[in-house]
Amino acid sequence: MFRLSNRLPIALGGLRHASSASEGQRTALYDFHVQRGGKIVNFGGYALPVQYSDQSIIASHLHTRQVGSIFDVSHMLQTRVFGKDAAACLESVCTADILGTPDGSGTLTVFTNEAGGILDDLIVNKVSEKELYVVSNAAMKQQDMGIMSAAVETFKSQGKDVSIEFLTPSDQSLVAVQGPQVATELSKLLPKDVSLDQLYFMRSFVTSLAGIPNVRITRCGYTGEDGVEISVESSQAQNLTESLLQSGILKLAGLGARDSLRLEAGLCLYGSDIDSKTTPVEAALSWLVAKRRRTTRDFPGAEVILGQLKDGVSRRRVGLQMLGAKPPPARSGVAIFSQGQQVGQVTSGCPSPSAGRNIAMGYVPENLKAPGTKVEFKVRDKFYEAEVAKMPFVKANYYNKPKK
Repeated sequence: MFRLSNRLPIALGGLRHASSASEGQRTALYDFHVQRGGKIVNFGGYALPVQYSDQSIIASHLHTRQVGSIFDVSHMLQTRVFGKDAAACLESVCTADILGTPDGSGTLTVFTNEAGGILDDLIVNKVSEKELYVVSNAAMKQQDMGIMSAAVETFKSQGKDVSIEFLTPSDQSLVAVQGPQVATELSKLLPKDVSLDQLYFMRSFVTSLAGIPNVRITRCGYTGEDGVEISVESSQAQNLTESLLQSGILKLAGLGARDSLRLEAGLCLYGSDIDSKTTPVEAALSWLVAKRRRTTRDFPGAEVILGQLKDGVSRRRVGLQMLGAKPPPARSGVAIFSQGQQVGQVTSGCPSPSAGRNIAMGYVPENLKAPGTKVEFKVRDKFYEAEVAKMPFVKANYYNKPKK
């Protein structure tokens, strides 16, 4: 039978920044996690559950794919940017076309440096022409606050209308609810006149939920499944979570399942699969460089990135799957070989509960990026057959607007 290790998430696909040495800053749901049997680890400086005592990581993973799960992601940095120049201000430090994004919609983007390297990945929701709601990674919190604050100060010094507010976990929590039955369960807690039918992937709105006012619901997530991320006042985070659990359909899930789910979905973990020395083109994320921004050429590292789009790169992030009978999983750092020569390394890897095989992603030379290309992994001084594979490893189930 296919099995998934239940060790800490650092062994589950390259999930970095995790340790049990010091628990870190607590979210508003910390006591709730402990009461529910959460095994707490330090991730990005925050005390979060890696799994719960009532189910294994693999069971949690599969429940998310088949039914739905609740994740505490309050460690993520939530930011509001205000003013008629808010969109232009944030565009000065990322690659998105925020000005062209419709109100109520969001876009995934990246902060870049002058060498074209990725400083972080983030989601920017355009609430209106004068307000943005931004979610970025906890591990890069201080850096991201610095990047956005500097951009705001630069615009202010030019007489532009922009201001910024950073939300703290003590004030505002973020709960991700992911899985095929999430919309049905969420609808039970919404006002009767509110429907999720028109809330397509990457759209966002504010409503009341489970009787809690001013809750922001964004249809997005980190698993490849349909689902939402819910921004709620921290004083109401436990009430919301208990309401979501009340029917017994949804279950709590931790970092372990979140990591294996995102890897199956082909999604990057910052610090493992992308970093400041990796460009969007190398990371197979060229689509994050918006069409208009390629013309304006006014984001950090534009000349480097646009040059790579034109002339190509020497390496590329790819999906990988192991071949043969019961090979050990290839974790982060495992060397990739071709014809006896090391050509790259794995950046994330784990057994795939959904696909029943060992999967990974990593960087290989451009001439080896085609799906089906045979390579080898060196795991504990032994070589194992593998091949480049298409991503995502499982079909994405995002709730998209039907095509006409």
